[in-house]
Amino acid sequence: MKKIGIFFGTETGTTRLIAKKLQKMLGDEIASKPLNVNRITPEDMLQYDALILGTPSYGEGEIPGLSAGCLEPNWEEFLVKMQNPDFSGKRIAFFGLGAQERYADRFASSLRALHQVFTDFGAEIVGDWSADGYTFQHSAAVVDGRFVGLVIDQRTQGMHTDERLTTWLEQIKPLLLEKIAAVE
Repeated sequence: MKKIGIFFGTETGTTRLIAKKLQKMLGDEIASKPLNVNRITPEDMLQYDALILGTPSYGEGEIPGLSAGCLEPNWEEFLVKMQNPDFSGKRIAFFGLGAQERYADRFASSLRALHQVFTDFGAEIVGDWSADGYTFQHSAAVVDGRFVGLVIDQRTQGMHTDERLTTWLEQIKPLLLEKIAAVE
């Protein structure tokens, strides 16, 4: 059976932690071990038809990377390696991290930037998430009143993380598995 690919960029390790939680909740049977984008090639990602991609928020809502102030390579450096990738036929769900109190004016905005890149690559996007229950002034990741993916704020709402992950997985898991089954 093909599996769901889980890839993430991270600066402090929190995005990695969430990716590992997601993989554990999905199980080894259907989800591959999460991989940091600073340690893979585009081919590693392109082998999957169903993906979960995670990102921290950094800068003013840019793609996280060295130019945004990250200390290690992140999504920006990985995306430079992509040479006209074709993600048509691939289904992707996104999660992003942010700090709604500390960065209320740009909460989790990097999620939208990454979402846009993969939309432009032709991917089918699933897994939007309600903005209810968060307190912030602005987020580029909100489209039509909903986040473009799951948003986690470990700093001030860590007590909601497991519940949010469970609820989000209930939403995206059938859609990702459907994609895998369709291509087998």
